[in-house]
Amino acid sequence: MIATNVRGWSAFKAYLEMIKIEHSIFALPFAMIGMMWGSRSLNHSAWPGWSVLIWVVVAMVSCRSAAMAYNRIADRDIDSLNPRTKMRAIPAGILQLRQANIFFAGSCVLFFLAAAMLNPLALYLSPIALGVTLFYSVTKRFTPLCHFVLGLSLGIAPAAAWIAATGKLSIEIGAITFAVIFWTCGFDIIYALQDDDFDRDHRLRSLPQTLGRPRSLAVSRVCHALAVGFLILGGAWTQAGALWFIGVAVAATLLTFEQSLVSPKDLSKVNMAFFTLNGFVSIGLFVFALLDQLVSH
Repeated sequence: MIATNVRGWSAFKAYLEMIKIEHSIFALPFAMIGMMWGSRSLNHSAWPGWSVLIWVVVAMVSCRSAAMAYNRIADRDIDSLNPRTKMRAIPAGILQLRQANIFFAGSCVLFFLAAAMLNPLALYLSPIALGVTLFYSVTKRFTPLCHFVLGLSLGIAPAAAWIAATGKLSIEIGAITFAVIFWTCGFDIIYALQDDDFDRDHRLRSLPQTLGRPRSLAVSRVCHALAVGFLILGGAWTQAGALWFIGVAVAATLLTFEQSLVSPKDLSKVNMAFFTLNGFVSIGLFVFALLDQLVSH
């Protein structure tokens, strides 16, 4: 299809759809938790100041925007063949490839600027963080472990925000990083169930394509159990208060419900499991973490 070269508000909406801006809700709350906990470890206050907050948000959104834009660019031919994705902006001709490339380059520049405005360690590690998030887009071509790479790309968020607030990396934030890795892997396996036949036919890799739906769901459930365990460990390492652990209990309940919505023979509620409940998990944990900081420290 020939690109329509949309402009103005239509182009703005097309860019937002391309990067799925609403999905930033998944990783950003964990970045805020890492920022608060890092600031408290350094200054005995969860508030790092407006400058750190603003540049952390800019870094998070720009890094994820770059990763999503690259994913759409790299997968444009694959997306055009998949009935579920053929109406995405590039294969549908809503955005030109040139427009997507410019957006990708601009997002990368903005990410490096944000890292530079935070501290030297953040800038030094920024190419690694960006590289991991971009690498995910090609992993589905050669390994069924691509879900874990996606998990790592989101798991970087709390550790990166800790670095932004403190200028150093400490083991205390490691447990939350692993929690996000396993949480993300668990829900991405559920999402990939929709494309197992397509992936098999087009030689793409995923756990559902490799293991089948029942075993993949079993792996997803183990991942979510590990995520809850690491959330508990992360709270213990950082000496979080009771409200954090209540939040973890709520998150565990939501993840259990999420797993109950999907079965190997019924994928009708995948979107609710993937989008809605995971948004509640991340936002809910942030709210409990914030309340814990306000009440306990």
